[in-house]
Amino acid sequence: MASEPTTVIPVPLDQIRYDAQGLVPAIVQDYLDGTVLMMAWMNRASLQKTLETGRTWFWSRSRQELWPKGETSGHVQWVKSIRYDCDCDALLIGAEQVGDIACHRGERSCFHQVAGQVSPPPADTLSQVFEVICDRKSNPNPDSYTCQLLAGGDNKILKKIGEEGAEVVMACKDNDPDAIAGEVADLFYHTLVALAHHEVDLKQVYRKLQARRR
Repeated sequence: MASEPTTVIPVPLDQIRYDAQGLVPAIVQDYLDGTVLMMAWMNRASLQKTLETGRTWFWSRSRQELWPKGETSGHVQWVKSIRYDCDCDALLIGAEQVGDIACHRGERSCFHQVAGQVSPPPADTLSQVFEVICDRKSNPNPDSYTCQLLAGGDNKILKKIGEEGAEVVMACKDNDPDAIAGEVADLFYHTLVALAHHEVDLKQVYRKLQARRR
């Protein structure tokens, strides 16, 4: 369930460098996993409206009017952060995307096409690995180690988590950086399998971590 933001980083409106049409490009990304969701244009008025309401507002060049994201679809973007680049002529907005759909074609991201094919947009590494694990769960393959773990249920999955946790401890005791990285990677992977097995979205974990940061 998406919720309104509690804090939006202030943006100095007078320092933003708008183009000759009074516009500045705004890239919107998922504030949890970094997925680039869309790009749209803002002017001073839409940026001001975004700061006032805590949701994204843009400027339509075709209609020549302000428009709030999700006005008809309900796929509102609640703003979590706003950054501007070193030249102050581009914005990067971290947002919570309601419905997990930003594209008018019903896709999560407007950047879902690769060589003419529909493909999920890249996110952080853990999210990408989790997506593969979930795909293995939906499309079992007996030759897949992930599918074998999932088929074994908690007994097999949790046993592996225990083993990998112990190996992380031993690698840390040996003070071996490469081994520590490798064992933590194994622990992360097997924990992601447990999440998928119990149908817990990785984003729920990210939300817990974000809440604890505050």
